[in-house]
Parts: sequence; structure tokens; C-alpha cells
Amino acid sequence: MNAPIGRAALIVAAVSLAWFFTRTAGPLPTTTPGGGHQHGAAAPTAGPGPVLLTDRNQHRIGVTFAPVLRGPLAHQVRIVAQVTYDETRVTTVASRFEGWVQRVSADFVGRPVRAGEPLLWIDAPMVVTTAEELLLARRLAADLGGGSAEAQTNADRLVQSARERLQRWQQLSNAEVSRIESSGQAPHSVIVRSPVNGVVLDKAVLPGQRVMEGEVLYRIADPSVIWLEGDVFEQDLALVHLGQPVTVELPAFPEGPRTGRIAYVYPALNPETRTGRVRVTLSNPGLALKPGMFATIRLAAPIADRALSIPRGAVLSTGERNLVFLKRPDGRFTPSDVALGVQTEDRIEIVGGLAEGDTVVASATFLLDAESNLGTLLGGMGDMPGMDMTAPDAPLRLPVARPAREAPPDSISREHTPAPDAMPDLPGMDMPAVPDSHAGHDHHPGQGE
Repeated sequence: MNAPIGRAALIVAAVSLAWFFTRTAGPLPTTTPGGGHQHGAAAPTAGPGPVLLTDRNQHRIGVTFAPVLRGPLAHQVRIVAQVTYDETRVTTVASRFEGWVQRVSADFVGRPVRAGEPLLWIDAPMVVTTAEELLLARRLAADLGGGSAEAQTNADRLVQSARERLQRWQQLSNAEVSRIESSGQAPHSVIVRSPVNGVVLDKAVLPGQRVMEGEVLYRIADPSVIWLEGDVFEQDLALVHLGQPVTVELPAFPEGPRTGRIAYVYPALNPETRTGRVRVTLSNPGLALKPGMFATIRLAAPIADRALSIPRGAVLSTGERNLVFLKRPDGRFTPSDVALGVQTEDRIEIVGGLAEGDTVVASATFLLDAESNLGTLLGGMGDMPGMDMTAPDAPLRLPVARPAREAPPDSISREHTPAPDAMPDLPGMDMPAVPDSHAGHDHHPGQGE
């Protein structure tokens, strides 16, 4: 049992030593005496080589072609935006006097209101006092109708002053002032009316509440015109200009995009997101656009008027080189280095390496590159030791391993047949046969063990 194990260990040791000395003894001679292969390090291979594929193989791997075109290039900028109110159409309703709220008409946020519509009624002692002064001045002017001209002028000034205080400072309309003068009675409450058409954004009053002079009661916005505000990445800001036409897509209205123009480009950059803000103004007929909706703004920014370009998928970037595969008239695909310029969503500018009218591979370039590199690699390995790249005369048939029939331990034959030398032709692998230590001896179980 020990003889086969020892022989196997001897073979493994010899193989290891041969491998070690053939790797560390330095390069082998460049030529053999018979002028055979060049042994040693293979020469460095060149770059990817041409590839030849049949039409069937081109179809199988999905090869498509595209011509090199000269024409304008435009970069499409995509901006995610949100609908908001036009800030120039937002109005604040504030109290011009102190008082107590008697009744509220515009009683919830979002309620639409019309210009001149009552919002709330306020019991305002100051307004009542001013109205009584107006009535008193009118009676005084009537009593002094037959008096001197100076007295009449002074009475008229008192009437006009009281009327202006009611109209200008206490928000009473001309009709309300005229009603006070014609009725001869001061009002018990003052009506606060909406100055514009719109919807209530904020409401800060409740019935019975005390309000002070200058206190904000409502914020009302006119939604007939809305804003779209979005953030543009820093590298795209140079492509956005005031008045530039844009298209607007809204997920809530998939039937088609709307058109507009850039109304404003904000002067500051957000230091956290590195984006700048732009604004688009849109009309809002029927109030279909609601503040808070998301939208996508798209604009096309011209980059070049007459530039050579190819599809982006035709360029294979390795990190150090940019390659394309040219289609030759003989059907071969030749890799070519190109110099790139600006890029758009689907095309890329070529500033060197191609000419107008050339045809390049537009898809499956990675597979072609792998085939090209494989062909170059196999061609460069032809001069390495033992790499005769020739087809075999007949297909290699491997022996089929058959399971050995297991014999009882007492019937195991101790006769050994020398194994054939499996590595006779490798350099430095002169493996003399090991004598069989058991040859000529009869060894039976149970004897000498």
C-alpha cells in the first residue's frame, strides 16, 4: 500500500521542482536549434483587431448601423417643477380700525370670492364716530347756508374731511357713504369686502373675535394665472435664458403638453442642492391647474449648428480610449479611436476620427469589442510554447470512465503495472521510471504486516 503512495508523492515533487526551475531560471532561448517556436514571454499584443461576422451572426447579436451625420445638436433640459400661485396676484385684507367681528361670510380656506363681495361684518366704534361726525358736519353746513361765505366754506371742509376718512381710511365705499348721508343714521357695523376675484388662501378671523387696526384678516389669490417653479442643475443653467420657449407636461393632464416661456431666472443658487430656480407663467382657464401639482418643463438648448454626430450607443468608452466600429466595404468591422465633443440625450459630437458619411455600428459594440479582443489575444498566443493554434485532424475523444467492480479485500492483486508517463514532452520533465519495489515478491495478507 505504501509503494503507490510513495510513487505518487515522488511524481508530484518532481513536477513542482520542474515548474519552479523553469519559471525562475530566466528567459528561455528565443529560438530552438531547429528554428521552431520562440519560447519565453510573448510579444505584447496590439489593440483590438478587425472583426468579420456573417449576416446571420450580425442578426443574432443585434448589430445595427448608423451613418455619421452633420447637423445641428440641441441639448434637452428637463426640469421638475411645481404649480404655485402667482405672487403678484396675492392680496392681503387687513383691518383699518379696531372692532369686534359680528359675522363671517368667507368662512373657510379655499372659498372662491368675487371683487366687492362681503367677507365679514365688524362692529367698529371708531367708524360709527366718524359717520356721526359726517352727519353733524352736514347739518352744520345746512344751518350756515345763509351765513357768511367763510363760515360756509369751513362747514364744507368738515363734511369733506369726514367723508374722506370713511372712504380712504376706513374702507367704506362711495355707495355706503352716500347711504349714510341720505339716511342720516350712522351704521351699527362695517362690511369688509373682497378687493379682488380669487380664492381664500388664509383666514384669521372668527365670529366674536376682536381685531386690531392693521391686523391681517385674509389672504386672497387670483388663480387665473399661475406660476411653475422648478430647479435647474448647475451645469444646465447656462442653457436657460429669459423668454426661452418651453413645453410643460402635467401628469394630471396627459392629453398633451402646454407651451410657455421662461418668465424669470432667479439670481441665487441653492448651496445645498447646487441648483438654480426658474419660473414659467401660464394662464389657467377654468382653474384646471391646482397649486401643488407637479409638472415637467422641457426646453431645447442649441449647442452646435453643424457638428458631426453619431448615436451615443455607438461609442465604447474604456476609460482611456473611446472606440467605434467602422463598417468597411468588405464586410469587416474595424475599431477606430475617436475624439468626443458635447453630448445630448441620444447623440454625441465627434471632433476627430470619423468623416461625414461613414457608417458605424450603433448597437452591440460591446460584443464586437469582446470578439475583437479575443481574436487579437488568440493571434498573439500563437508564438507561446505549446500554443500551436491549428485545428485537430479528428475530434478528440475522451475515454469513458467505467466504475471498477469492487473486489473483496483478500482478492486484491498486488501486481502493479507501470503507469504511462503523462508529461514526457514538457521542458525539463525527464521522468525516469521508478522501479517497483514489490516486483518479484509475493506478498500475501497477514504476512510481514
